[in-house]
Amino acid sequence: MIRPLLASTAAIAFAVTAAGCGSASNASDAPDSITISLVPSIQGEDLAEALDPLTEYLSEELDMEVKGVVANDYAATVEALGSDQAQVIITDAGSIYNAMNQYNAELILRDVRFGATSYASMAITNNPDKYCEDEPVKATYQAADAELTYCNGLEEAGSTASGQGPKGLEALTKAKGAKVALQATTSPAGYQYPVVAMKEQGLNPDADIEQIPVEGNNNAVIAVANGDAEVGFAFWDARSEVLEETPDIGDKAVAFAYSDMIPNGGVAVSQDLPEDLKQNLTDLMDNYADSSDEAKTVMQDLVNLSDWTTELEEDQIQRYGEILEEFSQ
Repeated sequence: MIRPLLASTAAIAFAVTAAGCGSASNASDAPDSITISLVPSIQGEDLAEALDPLTEYLSEELDMEVKGVVANDYAATVEALGSDQAQVIITDAGSIYNAMNQYNAELILRDVRFGATSYASMAITNNPDKYCEDEPVKATYQAADAELTYCNGLEEAGSTASGQGPKGLEALTKAKGAKVALQATTSPAGYQYPVVAMKEQGLNPDADIEQIPVEGNNNAVIAVANGDAEVGFAFWDARSEVLEETPDIGDKAVAFAYSDMIPNGGVAVSQDLPEDLKQNLTDLMDNYADSSDEAKTVMQDLVNLSDWTTELEEDQIQRYGEILEEFSQ
């Protein structure tokens, strides 16, 4: 969700409002100004100033006025697009899905964190003899430069771990009757994707396991390491976040399964946005992180991203939306 995207507690959402933007696709119909509205990952009175490097970059390159304002939440950006008060939104995967399906928005960019546009939910256990079909091996989790343990073919011994799922999910059938640490029902990596995976393996999460509620990925990992739960779920690879307090976490909590990939958010545009402006925005925002050292800092501090990419993988967004709908019923 990295720390993954979505899985991050920092909220990110922009709405780029193009005044007077119509459905025509030539440069003469371009708007006079663009407004960027965001719910940032920083707080404080200097928010408007923090936006300046991004808005100035876009203003100069687009040769039009680009303003920055603060939005209240993700949902507001989607409704702004639907009411034509905004033509571009940069937001989480669920809002991207809603915008695409409710208002025919077009996905143009995906968020990049730690070099990836998506991440897996990871199943970990303190009982590898039960859940591992092979001997656990060590691979390097590059984001933390840490060697951690994996089994069931998730990673190759001595390799740089990739965290690519789905893998090893059939081992979840062995969790019947076990204590399983699950996070809040709104957590994609800590609850939603694990519950869907268990159901697909024939387990009833409400009847076949003993759910151990925990708050946050760190506590899911610690619950397994301490023996409070036999299995736990967290984003890949949340074990790195407790290395300081539990240096042997790789031995105490072995990863044995990866879920389907959970997408980061991205950038979607209104179907009425002029094609030339849409392409210019795509190119400029795709290249922003590499435009200067300041831009890299702005991306990380302001929106908790390392980059945007044109590698869209829309199927991940659609899958995420379907899972969200299942849990909203």
